Amino acid sequence: MFVWLAIAVIVLGGGFYWYKKSQSDSTSVRYITEAAQKGTLSSTIVVSGSIVVDSQESVDPTITGTIANLAVNVGDTVKEGDFLFNVVNDDLDTSVAQAAASYQSALNSVASAENERLSAEASYRVAEKADDKDDDAYTKRQLQVLENKIDLAENSVVQAQKSLTASAGSYRTAVDDASKRTVTSPIDGTIIDVSVKNGDELGSSKDSSSESAIIVGDLSTLKAEIPVNEVDITKVEVGQKVAITLDALEDVEFTGEVEKIDSIGTSSSGVVSYNVTVKFDELDDRIKPTMSVAAVITVSEKENVITVSSSAIKSGPNGDSYVEVLENGMPKMVTVEVGDSNDTDTEITSGISEGDNVITQTIESSSSDDTSSSSSSSSSKSGMSSMRMMSGSGGGPGGGAPPGN
Repeated sequence: MFVWLAIAVIVLGGGFYWYKKSQSDSTSVRYITEAAQKGTLSSTIVVSGSIVVDSQESVDPTITGTIANLAVNVGDTVKEGDFLFNVVNDDLDTSVAQAAASYQSALNSVASAENERLSAEASYRVAEKADDKDDDAYTKRQLQVLENKIDLAENSVVQAQKSLTASAGSYRTAVDDASKRTVTSPIDGTIIDVSVKNGDELGSSKDSSSESAIIVGDLSTLKAEIPVNEVDITKVEVGQKVAITLDALEDVEFTGEVEKIDSIGTSSSGVVSYNVTVKFDELDDRIKPTMSVAAVITVSEKENVITVSSSAIKSGPNGDSYVEVLENGMPKMVTVEVGDSNDTDTEITSGISEGDNVITQTIESSSSDDTSSSSSSSSSKSGMSSMRMMSGSGGGPGGGAPPGN
């Protein structure tokens, strides 16, 4: 009995030992690496916006009347002073006539006041000479009355001239309003929008639209306007390079630079953003106003620096940074100093050199038989290829966030 029990213990122990040994032998470790590279480290901001016309004018007649003889359509090219449409309003002719009559009346009043002043001055001079010859010809009171008449006449002249100035202003306004019935283009450009038609009433309760009658824009001033949130706007500066793509032109990439940054932001759904205007290096005739754009602003750029994927950088117990370099098939921990970083790569200022094989991921795998081992190996090779491509583009799976971000 005891013999059989001893044999059973030996068999069980041997089986357990064989199982653990076989498990240990089938476990393998693989390292995904990438070479530390020397090149340019760029930090970018990706935003979206639309195409705007930087130089445009709205045609908004300030008179009332009926639209007639509309002569332009969207897309037409015009020169400054070209005819656009008429505004029919015969009442303005009456206003001009009334203003002209008032102006003429004011002119007459000034002439009459001047004559009154001259007459008063002449009467005073006659009395003054007579009094010099005969002290009893005029009393002091009479002379004072004549002198007061001069003052009154001069005040009348001043008031008449003020009335003339007001009448002249009213007349010019009436003439100006009447001239607005012929509407012309304010600038050279292209008709971007026409929101009126013949027969529409300007300035009436029927026309409550706040749209401009016509918008004329200079399409040579097309630019991209992109809102940048308050977190990123401090990184944006005039002159920074921008890569631009348009939904309407998917296979074309345009370049430009930041031309203007708004000083005052706008808030939408609790997010504050600032409009950034981007000038194209070269315009394309296919670009149209209001097209959607995606823009990549390069906010910083450092050349000839050593970089690795941010996923390769780890934090040590003392807060220092390190990477693992593969040497002779074995990982070696190397302390590094990190510099700037972007979304995928981090600059290494000391610790490793260009070409060092830095570990970006460690993979442990095991298989229970040859078939599963072959499958695991095939899967790992596929995964390695994918991960190396990602590392080449600046990022890799796993790892921690780069220190100093």
